[in-house]
Amino acid sequence: MVKPVNLEVAVGTVRLANPVLAASGTFGFGPEYAGLANLARLGGIAAKGVSPHPWPGNPPPRVWETESGLLNSIGLQNPGVEAFCREYLPFLARAGTRVVVNVIGRTVDEYCRVVERLEAEAAVDAIELNISCPNIKEGGLSFGQDPVHAAEVTAAVRAVTQRPLWVKLSPNVTEPERIAEAVAAAGADALTAINTVLGMAIDLKRRRPALGGLSGGLSGPAIKPIALRVVYQVAQTVGIPVIGIGGIRTAEDVAEFMMAGASAVMVGTATFSDPSTMERIIEDLPGCLQRLGAKSPSDLIGAALPGRP
Repeated sequence: MVKPVNLEVAVGTVRLANPVLAASGTFGFGPEYAGLANLARLGGIAAKGVSPHPWPGNPPPRVWETESGLLNSIGLQNPGVEAFCREYLPFLARAGTRVVVNVIGRTVDEYCRVVERLEAEAAVDAIELNISCPNIKEGGLSFGQDPVHAAEVTAAVRAVTQRPLWVKLSPNVTEPERIAEAVAAAGADALTAINTVLGMAIDLKRRRPALGGLSGGLSGPAIKPIALRVVYQVAQTVGIPVIGIGGIRTAEDVAEFMMAGASAVMVGTATFSDPSTMERIIEDLPGCLQRLGAKSPSDLIGAALPGRP
């Protein structure tokens, strides 16, 4: 018999009922999954990226299934921050879980404008700076590939908000720990790792790249080993919490990420095939912890890092 377990964890000052959050970009703004999952059971929801003005996104096709995951080139389509605050944030405020708003921009000023607008909204528990999206030509990935630029946008946003500030890291760099150090020094409260891995597919019938944006971001089972490696490296480099993302489908996956140094995780692509994935993971966590001899999720954090018993 599995004993009752307190699944609460903390990501800095943000306390979560459990360590399982919905990843940005795969859960819409919340209402899309309201009839498919019990949102109040989740540790939190990271909303789809929000920009200062509406973004149309990339040309179709925007998604392409591969043998080991999903390629997407959505291009961060969204209605803009005003529409988000008016049409979606009230729903999220009533969802009964933590609300993380993913913020996107093409310039430092655009990031700051979105965050300044969100300052008026009490429902926002944390800001997630997306400086690592591979699907837009300006901003996005370019900020996340250079420590100086990453620190610049982080510091600028830090100056306009006192809310918990999480920065989303890219795997498409040689040394992600250098980016992590830069944004931590610039005022980030936590890191989310990783975003999608840059990839491509060819449509044999058309003899052309399968995606309208040519290349896209690969997510799903194939990127889990990459994500674990980045979390493991980054967790040893910075003194702030890390949230792990990439190919998570089971409670055992959550345990691996936490042992690698993550304080919580986000689940993304798995919810496309089964919207109940996160609830199932949360249900399975107590049994997984018991099998591992852990009394709580926090007991696992960093257990696999060098020097830990």
